[in-house]
Amino acid sequence: MADEAELREQMTEAFEGADYPISSPMDLVPALPNGPGTTFESGDFSMTAMELNTKLSGGDFPYDDVDSFVDDVIEQLKDQDHI
Repeated sequence: MADEAELREQMTEAFEGADYPISSPMDLVPALPNGPGTTFESGDFSMTAMELNTKLSGGDFPYDDVDSFVDDVIEQLKDQDHI
């Protein structure tokens, strides 16, 4: 079982370096430590940034800060029973 707080922390650290506001997923790529291959893992959950982009609905861009973006990602992961 994935730990939501752990995933939230990993995603915040990975995405906080983006130049906010962001208007598309491509705005996040330069901030990622391993680019699109950056992996988020907790328990039995493991997904790269690229996989997140393909599995989620695309988000509600633009996002003004990292917290609102990560909140939306986590909510979508929960809605789709990934976590």
